[in-house]
Amino acid sequence: MTEAQREIRRKKRVLEYAEKLGNINTTCRRFGIARSTFYLWRDRYRELGEAGLARRRRCSHNHPNKTPDEGVEKILQLRRTYHMGRIRMGPIRIVWYLQRYHDIKTSDATVYRVCKRHGLNRLPNRVGRRAVHTHRYPKQVPGHHVQVDVKFLTLKRERGGPVRRDPYTAIDDATRVRALKVYPRHTQANAIDFVNYVVKKFSFRIRTIRTDRGHEFQALFHWHVADLGMEHVYIKARTPQLNGKVERSHRTDKDEFYQLLTYRDDVDLKKKLAAWERFYNYDRPHGAHKGKTPYEALREKLR
Repeated sequence: MTEAQREIRRKKRVLEYAEKLGNINTTCRRFGIARSTFYLWRDRYRELGEAGLARRRRCSHNHPNKTPDEGVEKILQLRRTYHMGRIRMGPIRIVWYLQRYHDIKTSDATVYRVCKRHGLNRLPNRVGRRAVHTHRYPKQVPGHHVQVDVKFLTLKRERGGPVRRDPYTAIDDATRVRALKVYPRHTQANAIDFVNYVVKKFSFRIRTIRTDRGHEFQALFHWHVADLGMEHVYIKARTPQLNGKVERSHRTDKDEFYQLLTYRDDVDLKKKLAAWERFYNYDRPHGAHKGKTPYEALREKLR
């Protein structure tokens, strides 16, 4: 007798016992089965005879659209790696990285399900959420407005105490293309040197430079910008949100670059900052451009 035949015989014995006893509850307790199971067997036997009692093959769990193991592994790696500090690697950004760097196409819903299945669907408690969503009005023409600012930075040394450096940042309002350069101090001379660097770095004509009213952006800087054929405008006092894109880019630098950096010397710092600048402009997917890099957005706008 085969295993399938023994299975059918066992189920028939249960049904016959219940019919003879006239009590389904007692029968189920006697044979250790659920009432729903008993009714299922009984209905199938009445409809199909012994064939209805045969064990049915379970549906395959090998779904054709299931995310491959390699994709799941990379999703989890990105999610875990970028939970450091305040870096946010949400489902949409993970989709961009997988498609751009690993040729894996998936959806943000799939990424979310994978993260949830592995307990990574929530950001760490220390990650704050934006309280107010402000409206942004980016310029459509590259160079129409370039926001410039300086960040006061304290870096960790390999040996000894911390070191203070002042990185200058310029970001194009329309494309998010950036220029970065670090200086020992924030002075007008360094600000003038930086704006010369920006003009050489950007492949489009700059119409307006916008800064706050810091002492490094006063008269000498102002007239130097005018001599270069550009307009220099100040934002209103105590309104850093008017230079919001460059302010937000400072946070990206801190989360994804500076907090992972150990200061050795200025040569090493400048080399690594130049590499970060290239990565940001050419390789890093940007949320404002739905996963395109700043230079991809620039090429589209210059067509």
